[in-house]
Amino acid sequence: MPGDSIGQSIQGRGIQQDRIPRNPDVLASRTANPTSSSPTPTSPPIPTPASGSSAFGLSSHPNPILAVSESSVDSEFYSPLPDGYQRGNHKYVVILGTVMSALGKGIFSSSLAKLFKEKGLTVAPIKMEGYLNIDSGTLNPYRHGEVFVLDDGTECDMDLGTYERLLDQNLSRRNFTTSGQIFGEIISRERRGVYLGRDVQWIPHVTGEVKRKLRELAVYGDGNKPADVVFVEVGGTVGDYENGFYIEALRELAFEEGPGSCCFVALTYIVEPKALGEQKSKAAQLGIKRLMEAGIQPHVIACRASNPCSPKVMEKIAMFSNVPPRRIFSMHDRPSVYTIPEEMRQEGLDREILSVLSLHERRLDVSKEDKAREQWLGFVRKLTASKKHSVTLGIAGKYSDLRDAYASIDKAVEHCSAHLNCQIDARWIDSTAIDDQSAEAQLGDLDAVIVPGGFGTRGVDGKIACVRYCREKQVPYLGICLGFQVAVIEYARNVVGLAGASSTEFDTTGFHTPHPVISELPEQKKIEGLGGTMRLGAQDVVISPGSLAAFLSSNRPHVRERFRHRYEVDPEFITRLEAAGLVFSGRHPTRPIMQILELRQPGDADASSDGAAPVTTHPFFIGAQFHPELTSRPLHPQPMFMGLLAAAIQRRARQSDPGLARIGDPDVDRWIRNGSARKQTV
Repeated sequence: MPGDSIGQSIQGRGIQQDRIPRNPDVLASRTANPTSSSPTPTSPPIPTPASGSSAFGLSSHPNPILAVSESSVDSEFYSPLPDGYQRGNHKYVVILGTVMSALGKGIFSSSLAKLFKEKGLTVAPIKMEGYLNIDSGTLNPYRHGEVFVLDDGTECDMDLGTYERLLDQNLSRRNFTTSGQIFGEIISRERRGVYLGRDVQWIPHVTGEVKRKLRELAVYGDGNKPADVVFVEVGGTVGDYENGFYIEALRELAFEEGPGSCCFVALTYIVEPKALGEQKSKAAQLGIKRLMEAGIQPHVIACRASNPCSPKVMEKIAMFSNVPPRRIFSMHDRPSVYTIPEEMRQEGLDREILSVLSLHERRLDVSKEDKAREQWLGFVRKLTASKKHSVTLGIAGKYSDLRDAYASIDKAVEHCSAHLNCQIDARWIDSTAIDDQSAEAQLGDLDAVIVPGGFGTRGVDGKIACVRYCREKQVPYLGICLGFQVAVIEYARNVVGLAGASSTEFDTTGFHTPHPVISELPEQKKIEGLGGTMRLGAQDVVISPGSLAAFLSSNRPHVRERFRHRYEVDPEFITRLEAAGLVFSGRHPTRPIMQILELRQPGDADASSDGAAPVTTHPFFIGAQFHPELTSRPLHPQPMFMGLLAAAIQRRARQSDPGLARIGDPDVDRWIRNGSARKQTV
């Protein structure tokens, strides 16, 4: 793909840098022919030193190519500049954590980036992880929370989801890196002879590769314009061995770019032991001291705490960190992360960082900022106000005791809460503890159920029991990925009559399902040994007219959604499933791959059986092979979630008025189909 490689062509030197080694699953999802492979890189010609370079790798050439030769044996400096990079055009805000991890660096960084974007600046965030994995695809949710999937198929940290939601901006692999990616690129370069005999070292080569990635992102920006400001979030905590080279690279970057180019923000933690009844700042002081020992003087300090930080505590931190009191902010717990951007603005945090970066001189779009602020405040007011409706939502998964494993579902539900004026009591249910006998006791008082995605056999039987209960008891149901697949399995077993129907994913050495209604497609099986059978990233879904899926998508002929799965509905069983009443209302544009399923609603034109067996109907039963939660945004909630929760509100209202068709609330009624196609656009 033109311009899609990490490196840019080095002008005048005949080198095309190769793409970093990619997960074969991601590659398979992005190529038209899944059996094809990337061409083997050829050895590059021997480069010659770059001209017009200063001692610190900063080119004086008006169109810099590469300031210091990648292969130069005459200089200790290694600080490559990508084609098109102009020093001074790009600024960097670096967020580093001290004391402990999981302080909310991603929330802080994305909230700040949102304020800058609203001013008319182009922003580009990046998360830099210290682990050696190439991406987050193989990480257990208990270790690292949800795996978030980007449009291009990148499997990354859940913080990238926070950036996309707050910025309302699609990100790509350029916005995420790991130590594994960095080291893989360096080893690849060394094997190709790019360093021409140099002993490849942590400094300058590893740190130089980090700076290369940051500068390339600055040139790429948001995909439309180069970035005015790059927001750099370093995973982990200052003092960790695994992120030390990132911190050193950022120190070098600030030195090379010059004064006013980088703003360092230290996110720290203020402890408040219950036994003492007061806040203590010593841990924060020592954490900031550790950052300063690494050669970085923070410009701003954000103090995470359970309660607002006292003036005494902030004065102590100012005294020990050389940071003016006006640049020390209390980042205490809030009722929602979506309230944080406005509170940052009210505290003047954005103005202080604009001053550090000398960005007040750039033309800021005040009218755009005012409009964006009013839209956001409207959402926040609806989110925090008392609600007119209330429902109980069950989410049945095997990671129910770790909400971060389903972070995007949690946020998608929160978005709907504001737009539907509904208080949603989310009940997290362990699917390993449910069966047909206990389903009534655990699900009986729910107004709707979500069965989310997952891999492996644990908890699958409980998810199938949830599906059966919802189908038979007419409880609104949304199945996501594996939740889609178990809906097919349950229907095949209990409606079609295929005893033992299951997925080949759950086969064992002692059992093979006689009816593999879910399996790998033939073309996938051919490349199984290559590890390229995963479908990852955004793909088109063709919607059947007149269906519930069409209603929810405003009657659009197709939608684009993000996938992360390996197994599909086996084409051999599609006809039998459809004959028994299951509707596949969303499909792949060209291949026999089912993407959305649903049950007909009462009143649908084709819900009558014409003397045959009764057609199964349901007030709201839908499943998606993709992950709709990944594209939900605060101002643009995901339609499947909106439809599910509107149906839940309707179900709750019908407990006192069984014949009720409409709620009388336009924000809710617009999402209730009741068998008639919706004409308006959502």
